[in-house]
Amino acid sequence: MSNRCRSLLMAGLLLFAALPTVWAQSTPAPAPAAAPAAVPAAAPASAPASLDDRIQDAKADVIRLNRDLMVLEEELLFPANTQVAIFVSMDVGKLFSLDSVRVKLDNKDVAAYLYTPNEVQALHRGGVQRLYVGNLKAGTHELVAFFTGKGPHDRDYKRGATIKIDKGTDPKYIELQIKDSTGKLQPEFEVKVWQ
Repeated sequence: MSNRCRSLLMAGLLLFAALPTVWAQSTPAPAPAAAPAAVPAAAPASAPASLDDRIQDAKADVIRLNRDLMVLEEELLFPANTQVAIFVSMDVGKLFSLDSVRVKLDNKDVAAYLYTPNEVQALHRGGVQRLYVGNLKAGTHELVAFFTGKGPHDRDYKRGATIKIDKGTDPKYIELQIKDSTGKLQPEFEVKVWQ
């Protein structure tokens, strides 16, 4: 998170923390009653309700502000003309049990992830994981992905897949696919670039 976004978020949180004090100061103090019978019984009950309503409105405003700040941060950090996103997907996965993925972009490590059994099951059920989002200048780049896990006959398995990417001014979406090849009885690892 950038320092500017952190500052804005902290200012919002400080504002939220100071709201009860500000409301207490801005709410006029009730005038002293001349006689106890002159004060309606419903007045004390309505004052806390309106304060609760204001607190709930302030909470909603802080939540909206936080959401807007996150969207702004994503747009500032990853503008569309330089954005690259890498995703991981699997099919049935009977021939390969995924343990980890490591990605290099132009010989620089950009992402690495260790999977839990539940995450692997989610990928088997059709889930897609966003592994990396970053910036990439226009031009030709090389992406290398390394997959480790258990292969056929419960043997340790490590494979790689490489692709050259031509990055233009549009965002680039890359999918690392793990598939079973029933003909070869081996897992296959492909890198697919979405246009």
